[in-house]
Amino acid sequence: MMFDYTKSILERVSFDPILFCKELEKAIKTLLPYEMEQLQEWLLSFVIEKPELKQSLLLIKV
Repeated sequence: MMFDYTKSILERVSFDPILFCKELEKAIKTLLPYEMEQLQEWLLSFVIEKPELKQSLLLIKV
């Protein structure tokens, strides 16, 4: 549930890489370990379409 909410927030702020990273940092603090795994998988596929967000991968240590 929290993962879906986080994903929708990240999709909405994806126009701004700095804002995206801030929201991603918030998500990292609040998500459960299994949700973090889901977030990593989702983020890897999401940044393929938005290369300007690739720097956010550093935050989750992929």
